[in-house]
Amino acid sequence: MSETLLDRFLRYVQVDTQSDETSKTCPSTPGQLALLEMLKQELGGLGAGDVQMTKHGYVMATIPATSRKPGVPVIAFFAHADTSPDCSGKGVQPVVHRHYNGGVVRFPGNPRLVLDPTTSPELSAAKGKDLVTASGTTLLGADDKAGVAVVMTLAEKLLQNPGLKHGLVRICFTPDEEIGRGVDKLDLAMLGAEAAYTLDGGAPGEISWETFSADAAEVIITGISTHPMEARAKGMVNAAYLAGKLLAALPRERCSPETTEGRDGFLHPTRVEGRVEQAVVKFILRDFELAGLAEKRRILRGLSRGLQATEPRAGIRCRIRKQYRNMAYWLRKDMRPVELAREAFAAVGLKPYDHLVRGGTDGSRLTERGLPTPNLFCGAHNAHGLREWVAVQDMELAVTACTKLAQLWEQKGKTASRAKGL
Repeated sequence: MSETLLDRFLRYVQVDTQSDETSKTCPSTPGQLALLEMLKQELGGLGAGDVQMTKHGYVMATIPATSRKPGVPVIAFFAHADTSPDCSGKGVQPVVHRHYNGGVVRFPGNPRLVLDPTTSPELSAAKGKDLVTASGTTLLGADDKAGVAVVMTLAEKLLQNPGLKHGLVRICFTPDEEIGRGVDKLDLAMLGAEAAYTLDGGAPGEISWETFSADAAEVIITGISTHPMEARAKGMVNAAYLAGKLLAALPRERCSPETTEGRDGFLHPTRVEGRVEQAVVKFILRDFELAGLAEKRRILRGLSRGLQATEPRAGIRCRIRKQYRNMAYWLRKDMRPVELAREAFAAVGLKPYDHLVRGGTDGSRLTERGLPTPNLFCGAHNAHGLREWVAVQDMELAVTACTKLAQLWEQKGKTASRAKGL
């Protein structure tokens, strides 16, 4: 299985699938369609049923049930095809480090870049395994092409082993997860699942059923542009300067990503564009609790009002929109998907552990929409950066664990109504 997984993964990461939040299409980039079409063809070649790609790029397929037991819930496994726009994903050159020796990993395309176990202690668990990195000039794309390779190999394993008893299993590959649109246009009735899992996590044994709740915001500052030589006389209002004042007023020491951890939320400026006439500052607001998220909205609106008060001639608009909510609000009502994942992991020799996601997954939106979807490990580490890596054997463990999970749903799952929206 390891070599099949590795071969798939190496093929997938060489397709440039970075998503683009400025695009209005779905998928947002043509590279995603290229990979999704490849995945569609591969599922068909494996003998999966009902293989299709929707007009918005969702690839779905069916693994027929091998159990005759009535009432077995239909479960689905998800992975996303896009990679982060935060770091280049063009021309990825994967490097396989066989039998990792536990030391510093170097990158052939970037001699100054190293992957050091002193700053990445999770490497200690990978000693002796086969690591994959990029060459040092791009991200690798293990987030989430490791998950894609795991789900595809899981599909192959279930199809080729009819003696494994399981109910009907659905496979779904999604676009644009990295820009928060991963399941916006997915028809859940077409998917037809009662519970699901995203394969988009880290180390073996990891189960995530709590994520941030998230909003996005932008503050639009309109100034007055004049020639600098007569700026005072003509009443220049410099929107770029006001954007700087807004940034300086943020409560950074107690409310930014770089000064928080664990269950702390944050208010994070992600992009600044500006000139004298107009400036735009974009933010993401994050908190595990809805009350904490509301407080961050209050802070940003208050700072915007304060900025307006300091310069009445400027126009200050603060716009906030909902992104996703903590899946725990719904999963706490029915923990079967989490409990069966824990049992499956333990059954294959893994130690299951809960991991808070200081971000979101497709599962956040799926769960909110009525399809309970915890996130499971697929072995990816250091996402969105040049030091990204994955161990082939960890991907293999994910396939084994998900195989057992499908069997446990056949043995212990019971049909139940979906949790209602919050």
